[in-house]
Amino acid sequence: MKLLPNGLAREAVRFKPASFAGTFLALLMAALIVSACGILLETGLRASVPPKRYAEVPVVAAADQYARFVTGSGDSRFESATLLPDTARVDAALADKAARAPGVEAAVPDFTFPVRQGDGVLTGHGWGSHAFTGAALTSGAAPRTGEVVLDATAARAAKAGVGDTVTLETATERADFRVSGLARAGSGDAAEGATGWFADAQSSALAGHPGKADAIAVLARDGADADTLAAGVRKALAGSGAEVHTGDGRGAVEDRGLGYAKETLSGLGGSFGGIAAMVAVFTASGTVGLSVAQRAREFALLRAVGATPRQIRRAVAAEALLVAPAAGLVGCLPGVGLAHWWFGQLKDRGAVPGAVDLHVSWIPLVVAVGTGLLTALAAGWAAGRRPAKTKPGQALTEASVERLRPGVIRTVLGLGALVGGGFLTVLAARSAGEDAANAALGVVMLFMLAVALLGPPVAWLCAALFGLPLSGGGAAASLAAANSRTNARRLASAITPIVLAMAFTSTLVFMHTSESHVADKQLRAGITADHVVTDPAGLPADAVDRAARTPGVDAAVGLLGTQVLVPVGSGGDRWLQGSAAQGISGSGAQLEKVQDLDVRSGSLDRVGKGRIAIDKTLATSARVEVGDKLPIYLPDGTRAAPEVVAVYGRGLGLAAVTMDRASLAAHVTSGFDSTLLVRGGDAKALAPLGEVTDASGHAVEQNTDRELNAWANYTMAGVLGGFAAVAAVNTLVMTVLDRRRELGMLRLIGSTRRQVMRMLRWEGLLVAVAGIALGTAIAAATLIPMMRGLTGEAPYVPPSVYAALAGGAVGLGLLAVTLPARAALRR
Repeated sequence: MKLLPNGLAREAVRFKPASFAGTFLALLMAALIVSACGILLETGLRASVPPKRYAEVPVVAAADQYARFVTGSGDSRFESATLLPDTARVDAALADKAARAPGVEAAVPDFTFPVRQGDGVLTGHGWGSHAFTGAALTSGAAPRTGEVVLDATAARAAKAGVGDTVTLETATERADFRVSGLARAGSGDAAEGATGWFADAQSSALAGHPGKADAIAVLARDGADADTLAAGVRKALAGSGAEVHTGDGRGAVEDRGLGYAKETLSGLGGSFGGIAAMVAVFTASGTVGLSVAQRAREFALLRAVGATPRQIRRAVAAEALLVAPAAGLVGCLPGVGLAHWWFGQLKDRGAVPGAVDLHVSWIPLVVAVGTGLLTALAAGWAAGRRPAKTKPGQALTEASVERLRPGVIRTVLGLGALVGGGFLTVLAARSAGEDAANAALGVVMLFMLAVALLGPPVAWLCAALFGLPLSGGGAAASLAAANSRTNARRLASAITPIVLAMAFTSTLVFMHTSESHVADKQLRAGITADHVVTDPAGLPADAVDRAARTPGVDAAVGLLGTQVLVPVGSGGDRWLQGSAAQGISGSGAQLEKVQDLDVRSGSLDRVGKGRIAIDKTLATSARVEVGDKLPIYLPDGTRAAPEVVAVYGRGLGLAAVTMDRASLAAHVTSGFDSTLLVRGGDAKALAPLGEVTDASGHAVEQNTDRELNAWANYTMAGVLGGFAAVAAVNTLVMTVLDRRRELGMLRLIGSTRRQVMRMLRWEGLLVAVAGIALGTAIAAATLIPMMRGLTGEAPYVPPSVYAALAGGAVGLGLLAVTLPARAALRR
């Protein structure tokens, strides 16, 4: 009951609404961003998709789709789970064990793999899957080894019927198959387009994974309970590494996109949401503190007439209770809208499966409102602490003079943050790879914290430095410089949001431009082939041989693109990093004719079974060099430890890992090459193999994909930058409106309205320039070591983009000063 709004707090809000409008807006924006990120985080944690292919299967057994990486031991042991780049498979022989569990009618190994049919692609399955998908023969018989059953779409494309022979290409070879029958696809196959069914005994080999199945579908006898059945299957498969799934867990087995969606949503809502929440709390607390500081004279008067410190603190807390919950509730509405828009954009870009729905519950909304309330209470307590404890006889004197020096606690914490930021900057500069990036991420937060805690001295230094040119620029400019130096605390409140907006936006935007610039440069320099042949569905299995036989061709190398997981980091701080990998069809010597990887040590000639080449940044992060064994997880989770035989410099633009194709093909779903690099020959002669471009055309296509992937980065920059920009405008408006008495006095002593407005514009310009300079310095301290570690080069800052960011900050600063000043001067 002690914190319930008292009469003093209610009257303060009622009769001085302008003092609380800025606080309300800041807390509203904080609730908006916290609620939106919280909704995405909860959606990522709860995301599920209903099963389609396994809708009629009560229990599905599949391999663990995560790589489990253990660091430390004993009490410090920690296990992390990283989603595998491709599907992990189970031993098909486990179906026999599962079939012996109580209540099991049948256990069917399930296979899904791509098959090329002329210029098209059909989806291949084992015929046994018809037992649970509903596929049924319309003519002919079930397939045996060397035979295939086609659906109507595949039969029309092949112009074949029962008894005819069709030529199909699998990941292993091109072969002729007799059409043993035609079938109608079931509900589990209906969305796959052209479909072909092969003999179960042959399917695993055709898929390129002999003896392995994607999953095992367990069918129940009549009356069997799903939970009891699952328990029996789990017991039967104990120790095999297979996991048993029921309910919506079956959907996760058949739709790998769900795992990536959960990681994406959890990353946006968790990692970015944590940073965004810190920024929101950071900015809102500054605005609340400014609001309380602007009413120092009122609090001083209350102390002078006998108000106790407890009454002052209670009044400040009660004001927070009046404003914060209402602002939080109002802010949650656009927060839900932002989450819906963000989620929809992710769906449109294929990052989230269409079957996943946005989950909106009361939890993130309550957290958002509670965060705003706690922020308001803490900031109000900190700002009201000094006026509450000032002696009544000194209160008015204290309120009439601005204190430049912050409190001892703020000074100590601020200096600590400054020293910590400097230490991390040096550490990042001396590190490489992901270690440099991880160290640099803390730089921006620590330096921002230092700017906020040491705000008045920093603002005074900025005013003294940037005010020097204004001192000789006429009466209005000189007065603006003097005002800025005298009112450093007020200046600090205005500068901090601009610093925040510039630092975070520049870091996010220029991190992407730097990586894209280096990757593009490496890609253009690295592809020395005359022709690049690609096909979204994968190139024909014999594409390399056909290209090599083309007249005039000097070299042809196929590339199988995928990812591998590599342990990086040092000591106990190690994790699995996804790294782009290319499997080459020829030798390293042939690869050097079509691709210049910029080899720094070792030789590509030795790349082969058990021997790989890696990028120098990855080598540094993984702490390996030529001759060392590098432990890796292949795309399906299989562990390997190949020898590093070469280290090269163009891994960001091409691939971080280069290995022989044969070692990679058995561990991916589609064994068809994604790219064919050809030196010599004629483009027209290569056209039957796929889409033919030159090196520059291929680079443009790769950059287009990279730009799509960078959308999330720009969105985060927009959300953080937009929030900080609104906070900056809000703060500037609050400071101008609080100066109405000062502006009125200038008018009374003879200053014209034009002179007053000119002075305010100079002040706004000084604030904007100071904020831009500090924000740029913080971004540079973050980006330079980060980019040196990740790319080996300095950050790439497009002048037009930086000019737009700086110009936007200046424009917002001048606009936020001019509009409220005009309104104040009319009175």
